Amino acid sequence: MNDAARGGPEGAPMPASQVYRRLLRYAWPYRGMYFIGVIGMVVYAATDALTLYVMKHYLQDATTLQHNAGWLKWLPLGVLAIFFCRGSGDYLAQYFPAWVARAVVKDVRAELFLRYLNLPTARYDVDSSATMLSRLTYNTEMVAGATADSLTSIIRDGLQILVNIGFLLVIDWRLAAMALLIAPLIGWSIGNINRRFRRYSARIQNSMGDVTRVAKEAFDAHRVVKVFNAQKHIAHLFEGANEQNRRSNVRLLQSRSSSNPIVQQVAAIGLALVLFAANREISSGVLTFATFGTFVVALMQVTQPLKRIMGIAGPLQQGIAAGSGVFEIIDAPGEPQGGTTPLGRAKGEVEFSHVSFEYTNDKGRVLHDINLRVPAGTTLAIVGPSGSGKTTLASLLPRYYDPTAGSVLIDGQDARSYSLTDLRRQISLVSQDVVLFNDTIRSNILFGAEDVSEERLRSTLRAAYVDEFVDQYPQGLDTVVGDRGMTLSGGQRQRIAIARALLRDTPILILDEATSALDTAAERHIQEALEQLVKNRTTLIIAHRLSTIEHADRIVVMRQGSIVESGEHAGLLAQNGAYAELHRRKFSD
Repeated sequence: MNDAARGGPEGAPMPASQVYRRLLRYAWPYRGMYFIGVIGMVVYAATDALTLYVMKHYLQDATTLQHNAGWLKWLPLGVLAIFFCRGSGDYLAQYFPAWVARAVVKDVRAELFLRYLNLPTARYDVDSSATMLSRLTYNTEMVAGATADSLTSIIRDGLQILVNIGFLLVIDWRLAAMALLIAPLIGWSIGNINRRFRRYSARIQNSMGDVTRVAKEAFDAHRVVKVFNAQKHIAHLFEGANEQNRRSNVRLLQSRSSSNPIVQQVAAIGLALVLFAANREISSGVLTFATFGTFVVALMQVTQPLKRIMGIAGPLQQGIAAGSGVFEIIDAPGEPQGGTTPLGRAKGEVEFSHVSFEYTNDKGRVLHDINLRVPAGTTLAIVGPSGSGKTTLASLLPRYYDPTAGSVLIDGQDARSYSLTDLRRQISLVSQDVVLFNDTIRSNILFGAEDVSEERLRSTLRAAYVDEFVDQYPQGLDTVVGDRGMTLSGGQRQRIAIARALLRDTPILILDEATSALDTAAERHIQEALEQLVKNRTTLIIAHRLSTIEHADRIVVMRQGSIVESGEHAGLLAQNGAYAELHRRKFSD
């Protein structure tokens, strides 16, 4: 979406009219399908006028019709034809706009999902995944009500109202003008109701995000909830979010339920004025009773489409409020894509030059003036107590975050000078928090890889010690691992993640507690594979276990965001400083 389609300044709410116009742009590519629906709307409205016309002449000329048996004989067939056209028009008016509405939801959802994939990591730190899912599912569904659905009702029912008002003017323009005196009052009522709908709709969407968040957290952490007997606590949290959602919905229902009675009461005022004026015209002989009866029928037929238009005010405002939240994400800046310096396959030299970093201003810096050079093909181990900044430092390398000050260099060039795609093509990551997808073992290992031979895949399985358990499954590599890989043990999940990184064959490797979930036997095999893997590769190892770092070319010790010691394993132990203290406390097999 181009900038012209976007809202006002960042952080400023987008006006409702602008949100609606932007939503309609999604429907524009399907205008041909929608036009078929409009034809149906015109046919539907035209049958109203034709029905009134037949009724008027039947009432006025009943005596003449008794002597015109041929006309009467065809009248039933004419009625059937009118209602066949009316039904056909109604089908076209409902199906094709609804088809367009589903296409709009699909397009909006796809664009929103793509934007989520390209948002900076910092945005994920602020928005919960449940809120994102709520926008992707609930909010986008509400968009349908603000695009084709509401537009369908406005056009179809608007045409009916115009046709009936036109018929009223033809029958008796004075009575019609009397009825139209209430139009400004109806317009004011609709505007006031719409504002209330939009306000409550925004609250409903926020509360729906809270409901989704609490539920998702409970589902993801169901084992923790059970072992701590925290079902009542979680149920209480859910009840609070659920009750807030109920209150917001009740307020919306209250507004929606009161909208029709208000409009009908205003319409009753107009009908009373018409009856008052009609009595005088009938008494004076200016208006016949048959003409007046047709006038009343036409006037009553205005109230039904007007009632339907009032009925779509709620979904329309819900869709506009939902669209505003969706566009806030779509318009959010994505990850910086970097520069244009070409990068085929990096040598792997990494350098942190005067690097400082802070997540937010109120939390202060978590890295302080880091200066660190890792020659190509060497292994660097980063150790330190929890919260010392080890993982944060490694996160700057693939540009999950950019330094607040200083720069990260790869092969002597600022990482920001390379395109983000080229940069990340040089890096593999195995973290303590293993992410597996609800797919087969094969698909999880081949994730993001292309044109991998079966021989290379098998050698990777052996190197990562995956074949040991895969061969025990009847389906082998085609075994589905389940949601987040929960059908596998922690060690098995981590070995699959290691195999995925091995298969990429990148010049830079980040191992963030990569062997923490492995038993001793499995870790021994992995260490043998890693010793071969790290040759001619730049490897950053973040670990607490001595066996994973003692053979590193260099070890740095971090504390409170700064490097306090650097050297080899034996030399650091001999210094009897921070590393030796960590060794005594944590680094033991």
